[in-house]
Amino acid sequence: METTTPKAPLRRMQAMRLTDAAAARVRTTMEAANGAVVGLRVGVKNGGCAGMSYTMEYAAAINPGDEVVEDKGVKILIDPKALLFLLGTEMDVKEDKFSSSFVFHNPNETAACGCGESVAITPAKIGA
Repeated sequence: METTTPKAPLRRMQAMRLTDAAAARVRTTMEAANGAVVGLRVGVKNGGCAGMSYTMEYAAAINPGDEVVEDKGVKILIDPKALLFLLGTEMDVKEDKFSSSFVFHNPNETAACGCGESVAITPAKIGA
């Protein structure tokens, strides 16, 4: 009689991660928001000279199909249409003498425009 060993459940990859600095900035930003906020919605939209740009907005509710990422005490919501473009992305904060901003280190980016406002992104290949 042949016995089979049960397979370990597949571990699901976290869609996006935050640096400590990004998590702290998101937390501070959400605390200062007016109204009830459940998380920060991150996505992409068509536009800009390279083809796409990142979007961020306060989320008052979790939409059906949203990918919910909880990392370092903050909640990031990713629209299902943006998920393959953001898979594996690390969100960070860039600060210099005169400004600070969120930056995205995205392994799916293939190009960026010279002004830094838009990027070309190819969807992640699952299982490749």
